Amino acid sequence: MDVTLIAIVGVASIVAVAAFSERLGLAAPLSLVVVGIALSFVPGVPVVEVEPEWVLGGVLPPLLYSSAVNMPATDFRRDFKAITGLAVLLVAVSTLGAGWLVHMLMPDIGWPAAFALGAVVSPTDAVAATSVGRKLGLPSRLLTLLEGEGLVNDASALVLLRSAVAAMAGAVSVWGVAGDFVFSVVVAVAVGLVVGLVNVRVRSLLNDTVLNTAISFVVPFVAYVPAEELDASGVLAVVVTGVVTGHQSPRLLRAQDRIGESMNWRTLAFLLESAVFLLMGLGLKSLIDEVHAHENGLGAGRVLLYGLAVAGLVVVVRMVFVAPLVAMVRRDAHKAAKVKPFIERWQERMDTFDMSERFTPRKKARLERRVTRAGADIAFRLNETLGWQGGVVLAWSGMRGAITVAAAQTLPEDTPYRPQLILIAFVVAATTLLLQGLTLPSVIRVVRIPGDDPLRLRGEYGRLVEELSTAAAGALDEEAKEGAIAPEIVDRVREDVVRPPRNKDGDEPDPVADKIARDTYLRLRARVIDVERETLLAARTHGTYSSRAITGVQHALDLEQARLEQMAER
Repeated sequence: MDVTLIAIVGVASIVAVAAFSERLGLAAPLSLVVVGIALSFVPGVPVVEVEPEWVLGGVLPPLLYSSAVNMPATDFRRDFKAITGLAVLLVAVSTLGAGWLVHMLMPDIGWPAAFALGAVVSPTDAVAATSVGRKLGLPSRLLTLLEGEGLVNDASALVLLRSAVAAMAGAVSVWGVAGDFVFSVVVAVAVGLVVGLVNVRVRSLLNDTVLNTAISFVVPFVAYVPAEELDASGVLAVVVTGVVTGHQSPRLLRAQDRIGESMNWRTLAFLLESAVFLLMGLGLKSLIDEVHAHENGLGAGRVLLYGLAVAGLVVVVRMVFVAPLVAMVRRDAHKAAKVKPFIERWQERMDTFDMSERFTPRKKARLERRVTRAGADIAFRLNETLGWQGGVVLAWSGMRGAITVAAAQTLPEDTPYRPQLILIAFVVAATTLLLQGLTLPSVIRVVRIPGDDPLRLRGEYGRLVEELSTAAAGALDEEAKEGAIAPEIVDRVREDVVRPPRNKDGDEPDPVADKIARDTYLRLRARVIDVERETLLAARTHGTYSSRAITGVQHALDLEQARLEQMAER
């Protein structure tokens, strides 16, 4: 009964705080942490203790999966170098820097424990940053960098933490750590690819949205568990599974399944994220009590100062690291500008000369696809720039979160000054989350970072819709030539492709009174949508349109297909 009451009060509190935060214009995670900290000092409030393994192995996988499913694979590929720098190299540098500082402040704990804490405080949590960024209109590329970093850096940090903990029990060489890291990444990517592809294939055999969504809830753990059993990174396997699933699902899963799954996962992710941040705040009082019980000459006051020092270090390290990262991105843009004429000449060559004598149709199509994608990548780097304003926002978006506290609690029980180390991790997480999270909106306004160009996005969307309409018209022309379907039904579908029918009350109209003709209409309309979807997926492969335009048109197609599927089931 107590657990049920706590769950009810917890969900009600989460919803109330989130609604109130939206009115104030604050990110809900920030408010939940503050509320949790305040409640932890209220007499009579029960101490909710959650095993850290439950957070890292039970909450983190579904959270990463829900974000990875919505991450456009094309954007991830284009910014792979920058994301890798933030999620791997910056994590390693932060681990070394924080570990060195902790060892200087607390030399008795030894280097392995110091680096273990450094690994704990190194990964950022992009939830608060992206929620603020979307409200304030940050450009899509900057949001992709933040989300991509948040997806991958947990894996890097946990691998380093595992190596540091192993070093506490015995000797570990630098080459051994590097080898473990490479092994962990390779195996995790392989597991993620297999699980992602099998996941979509199996779910495509089901014609029930409820069953489809139910399977999706266990997919993150299907990827996480075997990767961990193989001593690889389970969270990285989950991320790869999510990216593969999100990329393949428009081709293989029904529109109804994707829409239903998306809504259910948004609700689940909201509850899990909010619960983790609330529990993070609620744990402060018990952490302080534990430090008082095991002071060992190091009280809570000094631990607080040490935590502030480590927080300042990781913030400075990120700022220093982001400067050359932005320079690298701008250098890539200059290289793209130099390569652009060469790619344009290749495109003109393919359009002008007959290449059928030198290439088979398959090789020609592959070459055209590669050249088109290369041209689109160049246009992306030239149009989606990352100036100094973006660098400032990126540098100030290094908030740590509840995963940092949970990872700290996995330190072995015999770790020297373990309660103090956990409290330091909490101070780092809370300081960066509240300081940077609360001031990030002001930073964004001060630097006046330009968002996505609305005119360009509108033009892209219009061109993409026109391309799909042209493909649909071509399919209908072929049907009309074959004459297997009545001309009036073809004409009706042609009209609905341009202007989908809606009656005054918003109910679905009966496009054709006769049942046989009605079924023919629905089949033809579904066939046309399949042609439009194939055209859309080809455009996504070529990368000629932004992910926002692709996602917008994809959503419109899903809604229309779901409507037709519901009509067919009546």
